[in-house]
Amino acid sequence: MIPLADILQPLEDAAEAVLDFFHDNVGLSWGTSIIALTIVVRAFLIPLTYRQIKGMRALQALQPQIKQIQEKFKNDRQRMQQEMMRFYQQNKVNPLASCLPLILQLPIFFALFRLLRGNNFEEDVKAGGEQSWFFIESVIEKPHGAETAILMILFAGSMALSTVVTMRSSPSTGGSQQYLLIGAFSLMGLFFVPTFPAGLSLYWITTNFWTVLQSYAAARLIPAPQMPSLEEAQAAKPPPPPPKKRKKRR
Repeated sequence: MIPLADILQPLEDAAEAVLDFFHDNVGLSWGTSIIALTIVVRAFLIPLTYRQIKGMRALQALQPQIKQIQEKFKNDRQRMQQEMMRFYQQNKVNPLASCLPLILQLPIFFALFRLLRGNNFEEDVKAGGEQSWFFIESVIEKPHGAETAILMILFAGSMALSTVVTMRSSPSTGGSQQYLLIGAFSLMGLFFVPTFPAGLSLYWITTNFWTVLQSYAAARLIPAPQMPSLEEAQAAKPPPPPPKKRKKRR
């Protein structure tokens, strides 16, 4: 089995090259370079995100039919799952497509974590004398004191906001389940922010705000498709052919 470090090494090298470019060539601070890296990563994922949003919009339009199937087979979970899978295949919709951009971000996140804790990058940051960024004392160290509190508020607030706008686009989740997700993701900041380098929190906070802006842009640029109801879809189907008459034997 290939070690995880070997798998992440190319991503770590790429992240370091992008950070070095923004810091050395563009002249940004290390903190702003991390924000710029986040924007580059999310921009690179735009084609996949576009497909994700279109899939979520299609699910949103298909909700009336999905609810009818769920109501019809509510007493038979296995039959409901079979009918739902058949329904998704017929309408060419993948309910798991929305997870792909997030899954692809995780290796980049871990690669950046390794980079911020690596000796070589630490020496570069300390040699440049630009560890701080606004209220952050060092992007490569864990936050302390008021810095931790500010990052927690920004992390929890941006995570809650991005979760709200995402859930509005995801018709499969709502009600009390939606609020549980918002609370769970927001509380992640209590564990996440004090544990990891401040630069990693900066990366994730920027990702959350990108998600919010992206959702508002998608609402204008990618409207939900108009899908027929279950009754309309059934009415549009051609009637079954009449049964063949058997010839009488003489």
